[in-house]
Amino acid sequence: MTFITDTLPDRAIGERLQIARQVARFTQAEAAEAIQIARTTLVAIEQGRRPVKTRELQELAFLYGTSANAILRRDAVHLDLVPQFRRLRRSSDGATDGAARLLTDLVSAEVELENALGVERHRNYPREKRILPGDVRAQAEQDAQDLRSWLGLGAGPIKDIVSMVDLDLGIRVYLRPLDSRISGMFAYDDAVGACMLLNASHPVGRRAYTFAHELGHFTSTRREPGVLRADSSPSSREERYADHFARSFLTPARAVKQRFAELTAGHSHLTRRHVVLLAHCFGVSREAMVRRLEELRLARDGTWDWFQAHGGITNRQAEEVLGASPNEQEDGTPHLDCVPPRLALLVREAWKKTLYSEGQLARLLRLHRLEVRQLLDGVETEQHEANELVELPR
Repeated sequence: MTFITDTLPDRAIGERLQIARQVARFTQAEAAEAIQIARTTLVAIEQGRRPVKTRELQELAFLYGTSANAILRRDAVHLDLVPQFRRLRRSSDGATDGAARLLTDLVSAEVELENALGVERHRNYPREKRILPGDVRAQAEQDAQDLRSWLGLGAGPIKDIVSMVDLDLGIRVYLRPLDSRISGMFAYDDAVGACMLLNASHPVGRRAYTFAHELGHFTSTRREPGVLRADSSPSSREERYADHFARSFLTPARAVKQRFAELTAGHSHLTRRHVVLLAHCFGVSREAMVRRLEELRLARDGTWDWFQAHGGITNRQAEEVLGASPNEQEDGTPHLDCVPPRLALLVREAWKKTLYSEGQLARLLRLHRLEVRQLLDGVETEQHEANELVELPR
């Protein structure tokens, strides 16, 4: 069996194999036993003291859920985001580790597709703003409005926050079903930039808030990882900032006040119908909408608690108001659109160029093959229609 030659230095290959093993959650003893070599041999390979053989590389790559090409490619990015999140005392647990490993895999997959297609992700990052002494709520409100202005959003509702984060800002964003305790997470790495992972099992309104919350971390504490947990309330200044930033970004005060005045003109009481229409307009949960009204003194403190004590605001009531089921707004049903626009385009182009098969894309992106087929729907038509008239100028 031959050794790998004319490629990366042995130490670099060893480091990449070590990272891949750690991400795949194998001990050195387990990996060595799986490919039938001594543990001391694997240690020597990972330390660069012994070159890896072709068979060993192929079998280790398969075991770790990657490929030999991905390990050997000089421009490949090999990262492990788990240690970043383990530094967070209150967030270091199995659920966080699992989500961080998934985020690592998805970032690595997108970078691999970019390298295969010879494209780069454009970063359109505004200047980072550190949190100043004083009232974090006032700063978060102003920073949120500054970001909206910088993006040219004006004061109106944000209809597609996923595309905005993905395409307008250039942040890597992913949606996958996660442990119910995790709403989302944010990380930053110099090589790959800012990354977000959100729980696709949460309702759309809740996901929008999580997106905006992580944008708050991106704006203020970009190089510090953050985990938004569903089972905790904001305690630190950083979390309180991100919490208020999210509400201010999604429901800007001026726009909310204007829409509220329009809807409640001539009315003496805030009703469930008002809440449903406002929440639907701004794409947030009904609770988030009422609490924002309380914050802006458009509703009395305790209004949401009163609604809850008197039967809440149900999906059926919302359906009666909107004339159609609010489905993903509130029912928690995950939708299939787990791949953001730019990554979906990369997947389709890589498949068209026969760089990856359906099965390889499914493994790379941690998706079912049916979901990959849905992503590839219509590719054949695009290929048949391709001619000089629609060819992009270079």
